[in-house]
This record gives sequence, C-alpha cells and structure tokens, in this order.
Amino acid sequence: MLVKLFALISLAALGLAHNTPSHSSRKTCEVPAKGAGQDDGPTINSVFKKCSRNSKIVLDKYYVVDTLLLTENLDDVEIELSGTVQYTPDIAKWSPQSLYLVYQNATTFWFLSGNNIHLYGGGTIDGNGQVWWDTLNNTHNAGTAGGSSTTFARPVPLTVGNSSNVLVENIHEIASPFWNNFVYQSTNVTYKNINIRAVSYSSSPTANSDGWDIYRSSYVTVRDSVVVNDDDCVSFKPNSTNILVANMWCNGSHGISVGSLGQYAGETDIVENVYVSNITMLNAQNGARIKVFGGNPSPNSTVGGGTGHVRNITFKDFYVQNVDNPILIDQCYNTPANVCAQYPSNLTISDVHYINVHGTSSGAEGRVVADLECSDICQDITAKDTHLSSPNGTATFICKNIASTSQLDFNCTAPPSGA
Repeated sequence: MLVKLFALISLAALGLAHNTPSHSSRKTCEVPAKGAGQDDGPTINSVFKKCSRNSKIVLDKYYVVDTLLLTENLDDVEIELSGTVQYTPDIAKWSPQSLYLVYQNATTFWFLSGNNIHLYGGGTIDGNGQVWWDTLNNTHNAGTAGGSSTTFARPVPLTVGNSSNVLVENIHEIASPFWNNFVYQSTNVTYKNINIRAVSYSSSPTANSDGWDIYRSSYVTVRDSVVVNDDDCVSFKPNSTNILVANMWCNGSHGISVGSLGQYAGETDIVENVYVSNITMLNAQNGARIKVFGGNPSPNSTVGGGTGHVRNITFKDFYVQNVDNPILIDQCYNTPANVCAQYPSNLTISDVHYINVHGTSSGAEGRVVADLECSDICQDITAKDTHLSSPNGTATFICKNIASTSQLDFNCTAPPSGA
C-alpha cells in the first residue's frame, strides 16, 4: 500500500511538471502597488482575471490588501510572489467580507483556484494576526474545538481550493489569525520550502495557527518546511486521502495530527493512506497524534457523533524533544469522559504504524510517553524501533482498547482508574 501511495504521488508530480507550459510561451502581467496604505486588493483581482490563462503574474511590491482576493478559474498560471502581501487588521470589515468555507466556520483572505498553478518567489504573506489574537484572548469568541466563530471570523491567509495540479514553494507566511494554509476540495497539491512563523508580541497567545489543514483533498504533499506556531504543524481534516508529509521542522506545535474527526453527527469523515516521515518536533504539546471525537446521542450534534474511519497511517523517523505526548491516540477528543464512556466514538481507527519514533518527552504527563486510548476497539496498531524517554523516570506506555498489543515493541500499561 505504501509503495503504491508513493508511486501515485510521484506520477501526480510528474503530471504537474509535464502539463506546465514553458516560460517563453507565457505573457507576463505585473501587479502595480498604489502605495500610501491604499487597498491593492481590487488591482490584484483585476490582474488575475485578465491574466487567468497561460500567464506569469508578478507580485514584487508591498501590497496592502483590504479586499477579498478571489482568484479563480486559473489555468496554467505562474505566480511570482517576491514582494509582500499584507492583509489589513480590520476585524469589523473582514468578518463579513472574508470568504466563508463552512468547515469549522473557516474563512479566507485569499481563495486561489484553478488548474496548473505555480506559486513561488521567496516573498511573504502577512496575516497581521496580532489584533485577532488580542481580541480572541479578550472575548473568547471561538467555535467548537477552538474553531472560528460565525460572529468573529479569523481568515486563513491562503486557501488553495477547488484546484488541481498546484505547486506552492519558497514562500514565507507570518502572523496568521487562524490556520496558515487550507487545502480545500483539491487534488495534486504540493507545498515545499515554506517558512511559517506565528508568534505573538503581546500577552495574548496565538490561536489555531496550524501550518496546514487539509480537507476533502487527495494527493497532497507537504515537505521540506519550517513551522513555528502553537497549534498543529499539519492537520488532516475530514476526507484527506493519499497524503505525504516529509522533512518537517516543527517548533511549539500541537503535532502532526490526524483530525480532529467525527465532530459532526450525520457526517462521514475519512482519513486514509497517510505517510509522515523525517519529522523533528520540538517543544510541542503532541508528536504523532490522532484525535477523534467521541459519540453523541444527538442527531444534530456538532461536538461528536460523526462516523467514518482512520486507516493506513504511518509515522516514520519521528524525532521528539520536550514534547508532552510523543505518541497520542485520543478517541474521546473534546468529549467529556462520561459521555464518551456511554457513547464511544463511531469512527474506527485501524492500520496505524509507528516506526522509529524516538527522543524525549517534556515530563508534563509524568512518565507517560505514549498514550494510545481508544473508546472503541482500535485494530492493527503497530510500533517498532521506539526509543522514548521521560525526564521523570522509566518511560510508561498507556494502552486502552487496542485489539492486540503483540505488534507493539513496548509493554502496555492500563490507564489509571477513572481515566
């Protein structure tokens, strides 16, 4: 299965390269900047509309953006971003103006859509997120599981949506109000050499600053990138399939996370065929994580009860340092223990493999370095070449409702009574 996955991803990448026209055949469209703090959004939208096919669009200035960037129906377009795109910190304007994308009330500043798109150039996308972090810290106006709310939108700086054959590389992203990148209903999308930094300069922490969130998308690659944030480095949201994440350096994050899944009753969430390799995870809450909501008796629940499965997930060559939970399966995510005990998760977890997960925990969970707790039976969970230690003494590995522990290379301990 893994060999097949690599082959399919490689073929997709070759197809992207083959379908990209030569540089000489493109017309070049340069985007001017107005300056003096004036809104460059309408100009950017206009140039993208005029140069939507077989073009090179150059963004080499400092652009102030106070208007939704809706760049759709692109076909064979190269975007050289060597300047800076900075969104205005106008919450009152952006809450109704940013494009609503439904899932977890996500919205976006920039919706990039089409076929055969190459975005590159060493430039910067600046989300101007400090005002959003400060406001959230004061109002606590967030949705379920910390998502955005319908009354206080925190837009994503760049969404690749309804797209195919997209390459994004050599871009800096700073100060996102919410997730940095959203891959939305797309296929054959690759990110590489992306530098993400979400750091607060006030007493208010950053919030939901995921590096990538992948949703209803397949054949997505994220590699060779650096993320400094305080939420997931990469997150596989519902219906993410055939995903490769490799050569990542993540600091301060919540881990490489499958999920969260199963949040919405009546919805079927699938994440399968995911290969994660060569990861450095520092000063983080989690390392290799799977997070799934528990069940819920309400047919209209937005806090659990969804169905689906997690299947064929591999975490390989995964180094952790000062990480609270180096390995974590949580099948009662954001669900009260009494509710989860009565209504276990309806979303199954199987065929999950940990290979060469090594390093040290932070000690925040005592001696526990791996916590594999399923509310229903999890099948075919394996681990080999595990070398994890705790600063608090002999490492402890917690297991609950794992069908068989014979393919784990550590001795399991039951969770404490009442956990």
